[in-house]
Amino acid sequence: MEKRKLGNTDLHIYPVAFGGNVFGWTLDEKKSFEILNGFTEAGFNFIDTADVYSRWAPVNTGGESERIIGKWLKEKKNRHNIVLTTKVGSDMGDGRKGLKKQYILKAVEDSLQRLGTDYLDLYQTHFDDVETPVEETLEAYAQLQKDGKIRWIGTSNMSPERILASLEASAAKGLPRYETLQPHYNLYAREKYETQYESLALENGLGVITYFSLESGFLTGKYRTKDDLGKSPRGGDMDKYFDERGLKILAALDEISNQYKATPAAVSLAWLIQRPSVTAPIVSATSKSQLESIILAPQLNLDADAIRLLDKASTWQL
Repeated sequence: MEKRKLGNTDLHIYPVAFGGNVFGWTLDEKKSFEILNGFTEAGFNFIDTADVYSRWAPVNTGGESERIIGKWLKEKKNRHNIVLTTKVGSDMGDGRKGLKKQYILKAVEDSLQRLGTDYLDLYQTHFDDVETPVEETLEAYAQLQKDGKIRWIGTSNMSPERILASLEASAAKGLPRYETLQPHYNLYAREKYETQYESLALENGLGVITYFSLESGFLTGKYRTKDDLGKSPRGGDMDKYFDERGLKILAALDEISNQYKATPAAVSLAWLIQRPSVTAPIVSATSKSQLESIILAPQLNLDADAIRLLDKASTWQL
């Protein structure tokens, strides 16, 4: 397993990132530690979270994931071995949201405190704030870089137009430049990324770290019928995937999984890893068996026939 350079940064990561959205939601602190230990002991080094994780769970207020990761980093004393990223811009409640400079300067302090670190390897715009000029947001990041609190910046959930405007402002004014893009992309959700973002990422050398890499669990093959929807908290919206295209994707995953003696999840991730524009998929796990699929994915070298089969089954083009 070889490390990959993340965009134009000096960060080098193994080709799967762990998504911390499950911490404090479907995983308690003890189980979170077990999964993080398993992930890093297998050699992986990139952990992704956000200030808002997991505010959506009952009684949560946001920051739960960062706190758990922070406690784990303190216990393991391994901060220097981890590429750590979090995000800003989501609605944290009580008017705490957006990308204005003063808000970002406060939000990063809160994240650093919860994570128990004095710097972030990567700080990402989570959701755009179109009422705030891109220059103001980038100026906040410039201040944080100057203060040594963040090293690099990235973006997610921002329109192609606003990303380009940000890149132009960075070049024109000597401001920090977005070096990574975190899009929603996987075998099922292909069209938006491939038509609007992929060429932008390639042309500008952006490292791409995909979220919902297993489409909330659909691409694991765990959900086969509507009777399976109660298997996890994520199952409620899964019935929308049981269309002709979704079933074709599952059939192709089954065929390739049997051929490579791997799980559908590992094959789905391997397909992403082998996409020329993708640096690493972000994926979560809530059990050791799920973690094993993540660990196996970089070792699967899908051949051209396997890639063609998956491409054809998942095509969005008529």
